[in-house]
Amino acid sequence: MAMVAGETSGDLLAGLMMQGICAKWPKANLYGIGGPRMQAQGFNALWPSDKLAVRGYVEVLRHYREIVGIRNQLKAQLLAKPPQVFVGVDAPDFNLDLERDLKQAGIPTVHFVCPSIWAWRAERIEKIKQSVDHVLCIFPFETELLHAHGISATYVGHPLAQAIPMHVDTLKARQELKLEADRPVVALLPGSRESEITYLAERFLKTAMLLSQQQPKLQFVLPAMPAMQSRIERIRDKVGATHVQILKGQSHAALAACDVTLIASGTATLEAALFKKPMVIAYNMNWISWQMMKRKKLQPWVGLPNILAQEFCVPELLQDQATPENMAVAVLDWLRSPEKAQALASRFETMHQSLLRDTPTLAADAIQTLVYT
Repeated sequence: MAMVAGETSGDLLAGLMMQGICAKWPKANLYGIGGPRMQAQGFNALWPSDKLAVRGYVEVLRHYREIVGIRNQLKAQLLAKPPQVFVGVDAPDFNLDLERDLKQAGIPTVHFVCPSIWAWRAERIEKIKQSVDHVLCIFPFETELLHAHGISATYVGHPLAQAIPMHVDTLKARQELKLEADRPVVALLPGSRESEITYLAERFLKTAMLLSQQQPKLQFVLPAMPAMQSRIERIRDKVGATHVQILKGQSHAALAACDVTLIASGTATLEAALFKKPMVIAYNMNWISWQMMKRKKLQPWVGLPNILAQEFCVPELLQDQATPENMAVAVLDWLRSPEKAQALASRFETMHQSLLRDTPTLAADAIQTLVYT
């Protein structure tokens, strides 16, 4: 079975799905593009998943030749020796083109995580239809949309809803991170991509400086991917935010420990919601990429908690609005409004329950129905 998972979130999703695949087919040969969570379960990564960790039109152009080269090499290998099934995990810009070519060659194709056609780039629906035999959906409303366009799909729940406990021990998480139990904690999550660190890390750290001036007792943690850790530390020291503790990964521990998180738009916002944490969603990117993405946007929200709630239950500060001053004000609002934060936590618990399914088993069952009947 061939698989491609792009970047950190794709590796996490695929790693959880692989539990079901390996339980159903213990001797399955799983190979392609993947990260450490997949490799820990025996996945043969021909390329690491972080090779695909690029967001934004301009950023993709800078890495275009390398990414296309990887896709062409992988496609040639798969066409020369066809797998029983190909599973593309997220990374639609990479996977849908590859899946289309494989499907035309008679290789069954599965796409795990429906592209966000309900949020932006609705024209992708035709490409999905051409490329994919079956879609594994992580949100309940997606299957009806796909079925309406003649695309086979199964709702498997969101893997993160199973991976993250319904009730989190905040005190234990603080002890693990050596944080003081009685002082508020702010988690800074500027993202894992190189472009996100470029456009967000300094802004987030400057926000921490402003927040410390307002509330000197605040504690700050910033989870960093190992490849980005030294760069983030240099930015922290340049800004003067030496009180911010840089963690080696441990994003879930940081979310469990915090009172509020300042977080980049993306899958991490859903993780924060599943940890029942109030958040301020922020994003900034290359100006040209922003102008192009803005035109294709279908909904007023970009954060997954707001999209699922169909309203602004948490603030979003995007592009020019994502200033340290604005972000500091929004974070302080949560810290000063415990009743509001508690009401949000209750809402997030309901959201968590709606996404909770036995994702590994449901995904494996859907793949079996497609390939082995």
